[in-house]
Amino acid sequence: MDTTGRPAETAELAGRLRAVIQHLLPLLRGHDVHADLTPSRLTALAVLAAHGPLRVSGLAARMNIALSTASRMVDLLDDCGWIARRPDPDDQRATLLSLDEAGRTLLDAVRRETTSRLAEEIAGLPQDRQRLLHAALPALEDLAERAQRPGPRRPAPDPADATS
Repeated sequence: MDTTGRPAETAELAGRLRAVIQHLLPLLRGHDVHADLTPSRLTALAVLAAHGPLRVSGLAARMNIALSTASRMVDLLDDCGWIARRPDPDDQRATLLSLDEAGRTLLDAVRRETTSRLAEEIAGLPQDRQRLLHAALPALEDLAERAQRPGPRRPAPDPADATS
């Protein structure tokens, strides 16, 4: 693999990584734990676990979805008994959302199950591939951290600009 960092190689790497992640997502979604847990609901629970308590607007921003979509999702999460709503102490007109015990228990169960399933798949790889995967983790963790940062992103390189 060419690691020169030229735009064409970067675009190819990005495309391959996107395809791999897309194929791994079903393994990580946790449908076996709870039938009502869609990928977006799972994401909302994970965001609340990591960053809560949040206002609906904060949840929408962290999930990169419209406020109206986040509001409907919050109603669904509340109907399922997975979140708690309480007044914002800084603004009594606003509501803060957080995971309740059922939501935390569900999220923990999904994470355990999906981690176990992924571990089984990794264990099925040859040892040299497991070592390569382990060696790639720091770069993938850096990439994930960069993706979570707020603010403008650098535009993707244009493969047409590549020089040979």
